[in-house]
Amino acid sequence: MRFTQRLFLGSLAVAAAMASPGAWSAFPDKRITLVVPTAAGGANDAIARVVAQAMSSILKQTVVVDNKAGANGAIASEFVMRAPPDGYTLLLGYVATHAMNPALQRLRYDPIKDFVPVGMVGSSATVMVLNPGVKANDAKAVVALLKATPSKVSYASAGNGTAPHFAAEMFKLSTGTDMLHVPYKGSAPAINDTIAGQTQVMFPSLFTAIPYVKGGKLKVVGVAGSKRSALMPNVPTLKEQGINDVDVSQWYGIFAPANTPMPIVEALNKALNQALAEKSVVQRLEGQGAEVATMTPSQMQVFMQQEQVKWKAVVQAAKLKAD
Repeated sequence: MRFTQRLFLGSLAVAAAMASPGAWSAFPDKRITLVVPTAAGGANDAIARVVAQAMSSILKQTVVVDNKAGANGAIASEFVMRAPPDGYTLLLGYVATHAMNPALQRLRYDPIKDFVPVGMVGSSATVMVLNPGVKANDAKAVVALLKATPSKVSYASAGNGTAPHFAAEMFKLSTGTDMLHVPYKGSAPAINDTIAGQTQVMFPSLFTAIPYVKGGKLKVVGVAGSKRSALMPNVPTLKEQGINDVDVSQWYGIFAPANTPMPIVEALNKALNQALAEKSVVQRLEGQGAEVATMTPSQMQVFMQQEQVKWKAVVQAAKLKAD
């Protein structure tokens, strides 16, 4: 028998084994890796570690967090895309990796075709913050300032295609104003320069902003979402201040490589949702500025398709281009 024939028959045998219910009846029987597309210490990492710890207890197997930062999440996404579709390598994807990046630029992965959603974890509000020296205490005053001093104010983002970038562009589009975009390699340097006054405006996640707002280093003027945050109930939404169409939810979900058997995906979804139902987990995630939200894999798939449409429309309307 020729080598190619043996290889083909071997592949069929592997496929048949994977198709057999016995192939995943013992899942999981080894360690699971949850890949995080950002560096340790940020919102994504903190959320991943809370979820990983809870799922480890439920699955009776260790779920370890592996940080693979770079390219606004593309490096981690490509790594998981190429991993065996067996449920042992997962991705903590978020709005940038699976909705914003694909809308703005060509990537080596397709967020719909190359992944199967395990489920939603939750979301964090996006807030509009200012350097304390900016003479504005609400969003309307910011609009008036921008119109009085066109192109004189700059905003920081965590990079091109990130949620802070998209939120600021939506704000400009909705209010007919202009600001200079200053992209950074991550939220930390963007926040630091906004605090220092090198840039004046930013739209970070609530997780990122809370310690600086509480410390008086940043001034928060509005929530870029459909409702107020329970962590900052006195801060109105931008919509309440007359600024519509600036709704940026920084959501987080878990994904597996495409072709992962559905019984494994469903087992992971069950464990994830069970973890997110635990009071201690909810409290820890809320402490990170995140609100828990759960979905089935099919619900998550529909949500992903809606996100693709939404952010492609924003890119076209704002005429955004990749760096």
